[in-house]
Amino acid sequence: MKHLWRLLALTPLMVGAVPQAMAQTPIKVSYQPALYWALPYYVATENKFWADAGLTPEFSTFPAGAPQVAAAQAKAWDVGGTGSVPAVLGAARFGLVTIGITNDESKANVLMVRADKFEAAKKDPTIIKGQKILLTTNSTGDYSVQACLKKWGIAKADVQLVNLGQAQIISAVSSNNGDFAGVWAPNNYTLAEKANAKLLCSGHEAGAIVPGALIARPDFAKENPDAVARYLAVYLRAWAWIGAHPKEARAMMKRFYAQGGVEISDAGMESEFADRPVFGLDAQIRILDRSKGKSDVDTWLGNIGAFMQSVGTIPAVPDTKGFIDDAFMKRVAADPKLRAIATKAD
Repeated sequence: MKHLWRLLALTPLMVGAVPQAMAQTPIKVSYQPALYWALPYYVATENKFWADAGLTPEFSTFPAGAPQVAAAQAKAWDVGGTGSVPAVLGAARFGLVTIGITNDESKANVLMVRADKFEAAKKDPTIIKGQKILLTTNSTGDYSVQACLKKWGIAKADVQLVNLGQAQIISAVSSNNGDFAGVWAPNNYTLAEKANAKLLCSGHEAGAIVPGALIARPDFAKENPDAVARYLAVYLRAWAWIGAHPKEARAMMKRFYAQGGVEISDAGMESEFADRPVFGLDAQIRILDRSKGKSDVDTWLGNIGAFMQSVGTIPAVPDTKGFIDDAFMKRVAADPKLRAIATKAD
């Protein structure tokens, strides 16, 4: 496995800085670089939040969700963040556990069109019939595009779905080799700036909720529930800090994206913050709550699973009760020390 970016939080502890119950525990964290929901990992490291929770993280990054979830088999990582499609794929194939939600990406998974085709397509979306749509198959972008087509009464068979990586899509549309494209942030901002492409439909507009997932290896979670809870507390603390320090957070995002090889404009950055709702501790508890039946997260990931089954990615939709576990988030909420960390904004 190739590590694209790795940080070791090696800051020595001061006596009394961490409660005695929180002895330093190594934990391997995986994610995909230059994505909004991954920013808390960078913020937590820069601000030394991990040590406060008694954790010493080692980070590994992956270019996409599929190789990320596959690496769990080799115990290459313990916990991490990923998209909803790989989270469901990981649950179906490797038993990966979803322990929380990174953010709501529904407005950031979109179908875009070249500017010269925009007015006609907006007025009558059925002109897409017979056209090629460049997208990354079996992804949240694919899920959102197909939701948009369904909204317009257009069957999948009515269009040509061309499978390309996100960078290839940007290159193709920029060189006039494609009119319609399914992309996700920050690629949609790049496409708008480089190819003057415009938003035609988002997952949000089509009723396709696209959550990002916080995940854990099932064996690690079972053997180290306290470490998993502390990991969640650090992640949530970073979001709280980001919300309380908007100027500093934007400067950190710029550096973080640059490390992942992505240049984001100020306008794109503002869209990231404006269009990607995140969930604090109490909100996490609420969307994971099953006291009245299915939780919101059950519904969201269940719909993603149904989509994946429909396109042949998985043979059957995994039971969400079997892989979505709110016990670790509840552990954070019930522990006064962890709750204080998770809700601390400085």
